[in-house]
Amino acid sequence: MMDFLAQFVQLPLWLVYLIASFLFGALLASVIIIRGRAFLTRYRETFTESAGSNLGDMFVFVNPQNLFMYNLIALVVLPALAWLLTFHVLATIVTFIIVLFVPSLLYKAAKKQRLRRIETQLPDGLLMMSGSMKAGASLAIAMEGTVKEAQPPLSQEFELFIREQRLGVDFEQSLSSLESRIPLPDFGIFIAALRINREIGGNLAETLETLAETFRRKITMEGKIESLTAQGRLQGIVMSCLPLFLIGALMFVEPEATGKLFTTKIGWIWLGVISVMEVLGFLVIRKVTTIDV
Repeated sequence: MMDFLAQFVQLPLWLVYLIASFLFGALLASVIIIRGRAFLTRYRETFTESAGSNLGDMFVFVNPQNLFMYNLIALVVLPALAWLLTFHVLATIVTFIIVLFVPSLLYKAAKKQRLRRIETQLPDGLLMMSGSMKAGASLAIAMEGTVKEAQPPLSQEFELFIREQRLGVDFEQSLSSLESRIPLPDFGIFIAALRINREIGGNLAETLETLAETFRRKITMEGKIESLTAQGRLQGIVMSCLPLFLIGALMFVEPEATGKLFTTKIGWIWLGVISVMEVLGFLVIRKVTTIDV
């Protein structure tokens, strides 16, 4: 052992540095691989679990493992393409972050659109149920008729409610599940009407008819407000995008002078200030033009 240490000390300095660098690189690579595998395992479990439950709530039945593979490929391919096209580290990092958050953003947008469609379909669905109950049908039969006549996604939710009742699930538990899947104020009022009618009785058909007329008037009023505030929302989008068009035009006309915004410290500071002010202005305009009925 002492002979080996003596021979190692007698090695050239560059060779010692090379051996030390190799050992350090091998240690660092092993740590990265171990940590990367642990992170990838946790990310896969979280992604597949959330994707399965979220898509299941929207009655979209896709294999979560396939979605995870597509997302993983996008996380590798798209940042690599951004690097090959721009050779810029910031653009590559931004692309990676965008791809990382795109699935959750798409799910939120799809869920919002689905809830909006349910809110629009609810008055007609309640009128169908009210008409069936006035003709002598029970709540379950009236809801079955609504499932046959209505369009998804409202018919899907009612059909799931009926299947739970056929399997012996408690009525209150089925209502709670239905309410948790559709977190809408109007739908919450409908659920409350069903609960009150089950506890104290009453003319449920007339109640549903009144609720349908109220919800229809509310949707009409919201449509009028949305049309009246459309110009303000468009102005907010145009004013927020205008600096980007101006910077693009200046880069084309005066590339040398405008390039200092991206190559100097003071330029980055001004870009940060402009970005913050633009975001604040857009949020203020959006808040002003958003009227909750």
